[in-house]
Amino acid sequence: MAVGEIILTVLQVILSIGLITVVLLQSGKSAGLSGSIAGGAETFFGKKKGLDDFLAKITVLVAIAFAAVSLILVVLAR
Repeated sequence: MAVGEIILTVLQVILSIGLITVVLLQSGKSAGLSGSIAGGAETFFGKKKGLDDFLAKITVLVAIAFAAVSLILVVLAR
């Protein structure tokens, strides 16, 4: 295994942990009745919406990077 493959594999592990973390930090689309009562004020005043939008953008970027690294590793393995 070449040094480049090792670096890409470590990067893939870091990206996978980051992707899992970012997805878990997002609030669900349907939080249920309790979520609408408890978090309704935060969502209404926009405090939580900004964070959710930011996490959604980060999720897309990390997922694209993860897919790209995965494809590069497949090409290098051949």
